[in-house]
Amino acid sequence: MILSGCEIKARLGSDIRIDPFNEEQLNPNSYNLRLHDELLVYEEIVLDMRRPNRYRRILIPPEGLVLQPGQMYLGRTIEYTETYNLVPMLEGRSSIGRLGMFVHVTAGFGDVGFCGYWTLEMIAIQPIRVYPGVQVCQVFYHTVEGEITEYKSGKYQKNSDIQPSFLYKEMNRDDRQKTLDFDIPK
Repeated sequence: MILSGCEIKARLGSDIRIDPFNEEQLNPNSYNLRLHDELLVYEEIVLDMRRPNRYRRILIPPEGLVLQPGQMYLGRTIEYTETYNLVPMLEGRSSIGRLGMFVHVTAGFGDVGFCGYWTLEMIAIQPIRVYPGVQVCQVFYHTVEGEITEYKSGKYQKNSDIQPSFLYKEMNRDDRQKTLDFDIPK
């Protein structure tokens, strides 16, 4: 089941933390999150899954910034969230999608116990001007059936900034384990 807006508000301070919380951003079954004023853009021509990729920061000025097609921008929410005993999910707002901007490409599924800012994977179909503080996406919450194991990964948990991909940490750990597996005498 998905929580109603009233239930989201009722669970603030227990299962849900949204900081800052503004009741005007509460919807019938979700809560709108706002875009922070910084973006990350990868500088590599070819992104490599096995290593950290260079990126640069871009500040979104008050008069807005035009996002270009063919470029992925990593942003983050202004709001810090914590979720316990529920599964948080992120979706772009339909008003943003109708302007040809995808707010998250693949990372809309949160984990029980996630604490941090949401990193947004933004792509524009055509040039679009974005502004800091715009309500760009919405978080909604599913109930969980069965025993709960909370998210504890060190990759993205309790972040304080935009998070580029840390897949290389996972792959390097897996590579080390494969090497160890091959070194085992038979």
